[in-house]
Amino acid sequence: MGSRFHRRGLRGSAALASVMAIGLGLAACSGSGGGTPKGAQSGSQGKDSVTVALRTPNWILPISAPGFTQGENAIFGAAQYRHLYEYRLDGSAKYNIDPERSMAEPPEVSDGGKTLTITLKDNTWSDGKPVTTRDVQFWYNLVSANKDKWASYRAGGFPDNIADFSVKDAKTFSLTTKKVYNTAWFVGNQLNRIVPLPQHAWDKDAATAKVSDLDTTPDGAKKVFDFLLAASKDPKTYATNELWQVNSGAWKLEKYVPNGEVVLTARENYSGADKPKLSKVVLRPFTGDDAEFNVLRAGEIDYGYLPPANLSQQKYLESKGYRVSPWYGWSITYLQLNYNNPKSGPLFKQLYLRQAMQMLIDQPTISKVIWSGMAAPTCGPVPLKPGTNGSSDGCAYSFDPAKARQLLEAHGWQVTPDGQTTCQKPGTGPDQCGEGIASGTPLAFTVTSQTGFAATTKMFAEIKSQMAKVGVELTIKEVPDSVAVTPACKPSEASCSWDMSFFGSQGSWYYPAFASGERLFATGAPVNLGGYSDPEADRLIEATQFSADEATLKAYNDHLAKDLPVLWMPNPVYQISAFRSDLQGVDPQDPMNGMFFQDWSWTS
Repeated sequence: MGSRFHRRGLRGSAALASVMAIGLGLAACSGSGGGTPKGAQSGSQGKDSVTVALRTPNWILPISAPGFTQGENAIFGAAQYRHLYEYRLDGSAKYNIDPERSMAEPPEVSDGGKTLTITLKDNTWSDGKPVTTRDVQFWYNLVSANKDKWASYRAGGFPDNIADFSVKDAKTFSLTTKKVYNTAWFVGNQLNRIVPLPQHAWDKDAATAKVSDLDTTPDGAKKVFDFLLAASKDPKTYATNELWQVNSGAWKLEKYVPNGEVVLTARENYSGADKPKLSKVVLRPFTGDDAEFNVLRAGEIDYGYLPPANLSQQKYLESKGYRVSPWYGWSITYLQLNYNNPKSGPLFKQLYLRQAMQMLIDQPTISKVIWSGMAAPTCGPVPLKPGTNGSSDGCAYSFDPAKARQLLEAHGWQVTPDGQTTCQKPGTGPDQCGEGIASGTPLAFTVTSQTGFAATTKMFAEIKSQMAKVGVELTIKEVPDSVAVTPACKPSEASCSWDMSFFGSQGSWYYPAFASGERLFATGAPVNLGGYSDPEADRLIEATQFSADEATLKAYNDHLAKDLPVLWMPNPVYQISAFRSDLQGVDPQDPMNGMFFQDWSWTS
């Protein structure tokens, strides 16, 4: 799920149109630069290595699994295992496919839009064997037989929407869909999941440990997947397990310390066009913003980040030979509501209550003061073009505590400022609290948030204060991994006791190339953790998948901006990157949250 998973409103349609008009092509943005001051350090690891501040990845199998979709896992995986397609969102390439990084040519479309024929480029695995369509078929067989264990699966989506997967020869295969989809959506949001896997090395189970064609039957594919899954859940063996020695990426894993340092080294026989220029990348984790910034300020890492709370230190870092550059994301940020919680769910199902709570979140002030201007209000599910300085002018619901109070009182609540607001008129009438809400029910919720982000802590202190003014009581509970402890759940399950969840300190959701909502807000969607369900939202989401008309994406955005499946929050830049001035190839930073270490090099 975007950064952990990974702004637009109703009235400023020009901003949304500017995003959609280029097929969701985006402009990357750079920060301030400057040469290296005399005497500045040129890389703590030397001219052929780089040290990067990054949380320790904890998933290596290039098939996503629930609970392991953090951004650092995607970066770690892509370094070792190439996707069939990579994307660049600058509007310069067909279907936004990056022609240099991708392992295949853009698909040829036929059969009235149903069939996409794909031809692989010449590439090899790290053991010298060629990458073929058998490796794509291996991936397809594994995900088809193990959909319930794949984090990217959504009922009706890939591979359910495939009528036929056909291999023509070692280089060419085709996919025929059951319906005619919007090709831009299908290429950007379905084909982006394909990662060729080394069938010749991985197609075995724990019982035999012999490579065969087990994946060609559903039972066999399940055995193989369970074998790979077990290995992925044993991180202490990542650097030694022979499985992970066979890969297609620019980097191989040399060292892995659980919850500690990770070392990647360049593959000498990497067959991609984007050859590594460095020999080693060291990933160093930190317990929080303060710990990372102290090491950065001391000049002990080559690439880190400047916490928003320390933005005043930018000039100091630049004087020490660092360049500071905001990393803008193709993302949105929100506060997840749990509609399935037996106690708080009936409350969240009341639109008027969601509206009132949204009106108590002062996005512009929080963005400016707490995030030091490095955030912009989120107004709906379709993000603004990265680098665009958004405002709340186009939001359906602006900050308005007085109106929030009026809404609550008009629906049967006794508002007690700095006390406890309670339901006085239970029932389903227009002036009553709503279905399932008993007399005396308080507006009291627990927000499960992330530790380690000073700006997030300050933001919720501000929101808690504003909500208390109308008697809405928030308890803020910080945990290391808010995604893991706030799962999608059924009302009868013990795990469904959470109320609200925040995992947006670096953006809640980073989109693939096409910003549709089938994975986020559709009924039963894989990362619809709170169980939001609305028939009109489902209809509009489906429309974006089948129509290339820009109006469908706008209609979807406008409806959910009003219906509030979540509470929209200030969307921060992924991070304010700080890297040595003589480290080149870092900018422009990928708005989809990728890091391509092979582009990096030191100036001589």
